[in-house]
Amino acid sequence: MNPASPAIDTDGVTALLERGRTLATPVLRAAVGRLAPPMDTVAAYHFGWIDAEGHPTTGDSGKAVRPALALLSAEAAGAAPEVGIPGAVAVELVHNFSLLHDDLMDGDEQRRHRDTVWKVHGPAQAILVGDALFALANEILLELGTVDAGRATRRLTQASRKLIDGQAQDISYEHRERVTVEECLEMEGNKTGALLACAVSIGAVLGGADDRTADTLEKYGYHLGLAFQAVDDLLGIWGDPDATGKQTWSDLRQRKKSLPVVAALAAGGEASERLARILAADAKKSESEIADFTEEEFASRAALIEEAGGREWTSQEARRQHTTAIAALDEIEMPQQVRAELVALADFVVVRKR
Repeated sequence: MNPASPAIDTDGVTALLERGRTLATPVLRAAVGRLAPPMDTVAAYHFGWIDAEGHPTTGDSGKAVRPALALLSAEAAGAAPEVGIPGAVAVELVHNFSLLHDDLMDGDEQRRHRDTVWKVHGPAQAILVGDALFALANEILLELGTVDAGRATRRLTQASRKLIDGQAQDISYEHRERVTVEECLEMEGNKTGALLACAVSIGAVLGGADDRTADTLEKYGYHLGLAFQAVDDLLGIWGDPDATGKQTWSDLRQRKKSLPVVAALAAGGEASERLARILAADAKKSESEIADFTEEEFASRAALIEEAGGREWTSQEARRQHTTAIAALDEIEMPQQVRAELVALADFVVVRKR
């Protein structure tokens, strides 16, 4: 960890994540149980509840950051954490809808250290189960039948649209020679920031918070999402496969215009220009040609990105977005303990191993 990074309360964050997982998972399992076979089984595999043969497992089902935020969101508005459970489940369903589709579109064969759904059950099931989870998310909220549930559903659908916008932008950038830093931040704000923003406001809305409170919590979540994605972008190039569950140089293999790449191209200088020439040539290659690259070819591209300053710029951007997220919490009143826990979660996001 960089000495300038914030210290994190590991035990406290672990407890928050575990609370979110413990309270949300039974409701999430019940929602998935509504799906028609074999979608219920495919979804259970995706969530890590069963293995590819259908046997129960204790596999990794994700960090549960979004459910933890939704429960804290309810507490920020003075409600009990349980008020945020439907919101936590709805956001988690939308998040996993996006993962199922993203894995297929990106050709990712591994997630959380095992084969992705499309690899095990086929592309059609990945698409159908993703669609079903998206529909369930709205169903879970609207079944509450309250005015606040309607407000929460509106925020979730808006966040979902932005998430889809972000994925479309991400795909379109892969074959462009140049993408500006501003375009990349807009894409990542849509793809990651919007749903985290919704997660940290939806519990408050369900608890009756006014729009100003919800909007301010969304501001925190949006900038936290940008910090989260900046760290993911670092992991996408330099992350340890044993920690990320993905291939080495995963984002380079997919020709993603992630923040380190875009920042390196914008930096100018010899390394930046060399990188630009190489990536311009890569953009004209077929997927099979890229797949035939050696580890050394990907490593040389990563080295140029680092030499041009893309790695350091992205690390600093994660910290800038973290600072902005924390500052938003001072704009509204909330219990001091809740604020401290939101800060701890933000610290965890930025200081994840990279």
